[in-house]
Order: sequence, then C-alpha cells, then structure tokens
Amino acid sequence: MGAAGLIIIGVILFGMIAGGVAQLVLGVSKVSTMDWSLAFVAGIIGSFVGGVLHGLITGRGFTIVPSGLIFSVIGAIIVTALWTWYKKGKIAR
Repeated sequence: MGAAGLIIIGVILFGMIAGGVAQLVLGVSKVSTMDWSLAFVAGIIGSFVGGVLHGLITGRGFTIVPSGLIFSVIGAIIVTALWTWYKKGKIAR
C-alpha cells in the first residue's frame, strides 16, 4: 500500500472518530449504541465543513494543519446536529 492509500485510510478513521465524538458531545448516543454509519458520514462531511470554516477564519486556504483537526470535529458536530434535527422533524410529521 502506498502513501495515498495510507492517507485515505487515515482520513476514514479520523472521520469516524470525529463523527463518534460528535455523537457523544451532542448526547445522541452512547458508546455502546453508536451509529457508525452516521459517524462515518458526519465525520467525512464534517471534515470538509470544518476545513472550509478553518480556511475562512484563518485565511490559510485548504491546508492540513493540526488546528484543522479541531475544526473537523466541530464540523462533524454541526453535521450530526443538523441530521438529528432533520430526523426528529421527519418523525414528528
């Protein structure tokens, strides 16, 4: 496996961790009932959202820096909160 493959695996793993942390922070689930598909999607999309926010706030553009990891978790929290809000609204109708 080359460097690109390791980077992809790293992004997927970090995305799942960020999405899981988002679920725990929001109280959506506990560790034993974690929705890993939501964690994966929220982590990947949240990393993108967090990267955009980081680029806009710092003016650095789209670079990978350690502080960007914090924004990835923040992005995952935003995505998880929006998905939970949408899902609750859909069930209530």
